[in-house]
Amino acid sequence: MKILLVVYDNDMYINVFPSGIAYIAAVLKKAGHSVEIYSQDMHHYPEEHLTAYLDKSRFDMVGVGVIGGYYQYRKLLKISEAINKSKHRPFFVLGGHGPSPEPGYFLKKTGADAIVIGEGERTIVELASAAAAGKPLSGIQGIAWQDGPRTVINPRRPLIKDLDTIPWPAYELFPMHFYRLLREPHCQPRDFYTPVLSGRGCPFKCAFCYRMDEGFRPRATEGIIEEIKMLKKNYGTSYVYFSDELLMSSVARTTELCEAFIREELNVKWWCNGRLNYARPELLKLMKRAGCVFINYGIEALDDDVLRKMNKCLTVKQIVSGIEATLAGGISPGFNVIFGNVGDNRKTLEKGVEFLLKYDDGAQLRTIRPVTPYPGSPLYYRALKTGQLKDCADFYENKHMNSDLLAVNFTELSDKDFHSALYSANTRLIKNYYAKKRAGSLEEARKLYKELNSSFRGFRQT
Repeated sequence: MKILLVVYDNDMYINVFPSGIAYIAAVLKKAGHSVEIYSQDMHHYPEEHLTAYLDKSRFDMVGVGVIGGYYQYRKLLKISEAINKSKHRPFFVLGGHGPSPEPGYFLKKTGADAIVIGEGERTIVELASAAAAGKPLSGIQGIAWQDGPRTVINPRRPLIKDLDTIPWPAYELFPMHFYRLLREPHCQPRDFYTPVLSGRGCPFKCAFCYRMDEGFRPRATEGIIEEIKMLKKNYGTSYVYFSDELLMSSVARTTELCEAFIREELNVKWWCNGRLNYARPELLKLMKRAGCVFINYGIEALDDDVLRKMNKCLTVKQIVSGIEATLAGGISPGFNVIFGNVGDNRKTLEKGVEFLLKYDDGAQLRTIRPVTPYPGSPLYYRALKTGQLKDCADFYENKHMNSDLLAVNFTELSDKDFHSALYSANTRLIKNYYAKKRAGSLEEARKLYKELNSSFRGFRQT
């Protein structure tokens, strides 16, 4: 089959390399299909361009994957309309965390022929084969499809136990010269950036998380190293983002990876998502030696009662000690704090603000967002049960207008007071961030003119 995979425009100057689509492209290519990437993200094409492209170049299948979110949902509707308008409309497939929890709703809203639910590498190959042969979809695990007015959701497909049986992402099909220019904490002007997946899943079950797959599955360390070596050779990668939900799934696993990076002399900078209950001085020292410059932590709240109610499996004591150890180890921490969880109030928000002001090293601008009950999360089903949400349509069409605005209020504050509290909190955080940036620029000026710093290369933002 001739297949077009659409990478949607996320309205960013430079987008993150779409690893999920790249894995799908790799398995389809390996199965013998002709695969082409439509890079709306790089070119900022309007949706009319996609319709015209489909009219001009006939494809047998078109695929789009999106995560959950107000922007992604509305973008998907526009892309779907463009696909459905095409004169030679291909077989239309959706995938990703966005449509997977509520496939029936997304089928009706987009007019797609099928939705791949959850992990898609094996499902998409079987689906493409069936579509090419005109075979029925009823026997394909892991999809939802429309049988006239009736939505059919087939049984879930078992997860891929051995991730090393999947080919690496089809990097060669994508504009890597574009993606590698993305800037992250402690990127230098000459760094080239690439995301790499070292595993899938997470052993924890936070109430706000809409991950559908149980457990954690790591890739083999040897395969990760070989992929990074290839990226260095072919694309000049010098900075890696481990895009797993949680690279720091245990002390043992993190230690194994770091020791291998050192032994193999990878010599790349990298960052990952981490857990503060594993942030111990000896492990952080090893991570620093292995090239780690930034760890993105899910903190969420600075109140033990709120942490318990969200099933975070963390305490404030662990958070504080882990952040202090990370900073002492010479690694910048990423501070993710959300507000509006069950049990939150103005006092718990203030705790979060004071914590960020005390420990933020200025590596990133961090603000506090409201918690959002994305479809598929325990918080979403709680909102359905309490009547705060009617259904998926109510979430996407009426409540979730923006990720920085309240969707469902789980606190005792009024909506107006909720937003007022966030405005006050984030005003302080934004002022603090830019004060640090101002101080840094002034120090550069002092060294330039008072110490005649001849290595100065101009006042730059990147």
